[in-house]
Amino acid sequence: MKFDTLIIGGGLSGLVCGIRLAKQGQRCAIVSSGQSALHFSSGSFDLLNALPDGRVVENPLEAWEELAQQAPQHPYVKLGRAMMEELAAEVPGLLGAAGVLVQGTADKNHRRFTPLGELKPTWLTLEGYAVSREADRLPWKKAALFNIAGFLDFYTGFIVGGLEKWGVECTTRLFNMGALEHLRKNPSEMRSANIARVFAVQENLEELGRVLQRNAGDAEVILLPAVLGLERTHALAYLREVAGKEVLVLPTLPPSVPGLNAQLQLRKYFQELGGTYMLGDSILRAEIEDARVMRVYSYNHGNISFVADHVILATGSYFSQGLVATSDRIYEPVFGLDIDYPVDRENWLDLRFFARQAYQSFGVKTDECFRGMKDGQPLSNLYVAGAVLGGFNALKEGCGAGVSLLTALDVARQIIDKC
Repeated sequence: MKFDTLIIGGGLSGLVCGIRLAKQGQRCAIVSSGQSALHFSSGSFDLLNALPDGRVVENPLEAWEELAQQAPQHPYVKLGRAMMEELAAEVPGLLGAAGVLVQGTADKNHRRFTPLGELKPTWLTLEGYAVSREADRLPWKKAALFNIAGFLDFYTGFIVGGLEKWGVECTTRLFNMGALEHLRKNPSEMRSANIARVFAVQENLEELGRVLQRNAGDAEVILLPAVLGLERTHALAYLREVAGKEVLVLPTLPPSVPGLNAQLQLRKYFQELGGTYMLGDSILRAEIEDARVMRVYSYNHGNISFVADHVILATGSYFSQGLVATSDRIYEPVFGLDIDYPVDRENWLDLRFFARQAYQSFGVKTDECFRGMKDGQPLSNLYVAGAVLGGFNALKEGCGAGVSLLTALDVARQIIDKC
């Protein structure tokens, strides 16, 4: 099978890269093994929340120079500040074109809620989520927090505590609906994605609207768990009209309904642009000649090879087995690319659970153009994007989504410029 570009990995990075290339007329294929990190998303995309030394970042673009001093191998440093700024400005429009509407700017982080009611800085948040533009206050004085009886993945006690800490008077309302009873029979079924399918039925959404209207009282804003919009994208707008108040959602524990929806919307857009999306397949091996990827082989296609002018590795980190760790080594399983990590395993981690963990910064070595290195030499047509890259700590620096998005766009830009 011949393509202009083959993308290995169907998460955020792979989809955005594929969309950017397909819009330029490239014949692209994405091979995806299954779930991506989007399925566990909080509803926000971080660009840079903290420097490696722990200092909180308010303006990610202005923090570039300090980041370059502290982490010279960071993907943003390879991009350069001007390119980082240019690509960050491109992201909201690309996501919006796919139906993934976001709020926020790269020149100032806003605050978003965690599932435990804390506020954390972030770059972009999906429309409909409750956020604060300011770091020290929330935009309401009175809120009504609704939850579904028996739904255990939404901690109203923590959320109320977080709201009250910022001066918001919050009342809680627990409600029930007959349409949810079949989920309640088995606790494992009372999950956000299953609840969202119930509210995809118009009559159930209408009943929810009546519940909100009757019980919101004098609250300025109604807050709900993020269990809407998996199939009905205008559910929040409908509820606002019925309730006569602002209605916003807060993140739940995974799975993430907005994350699932974002994945579906991006995939749909990629396919509408002519892209081929192969779900449930894994790339097993590759043939490399003269520092160039010639053919790759997948589990489902056996001896039928994929041939492409360019190949993009966007397989993610340990979570999706883009990187594999054993007792004595860390390796990239498809191409055997060079990984930057210390041989002594004691240097991989800190026994203090919440400390900065070194292994989270390990990843594939690349040159300045994000071409993957093998035996110290870049492969001429293999690019690497997203979480499989080394040089950054997504958890401590709050930059995972930003690295995925910006490196994907930069790799796509380079391929387009060559064609």
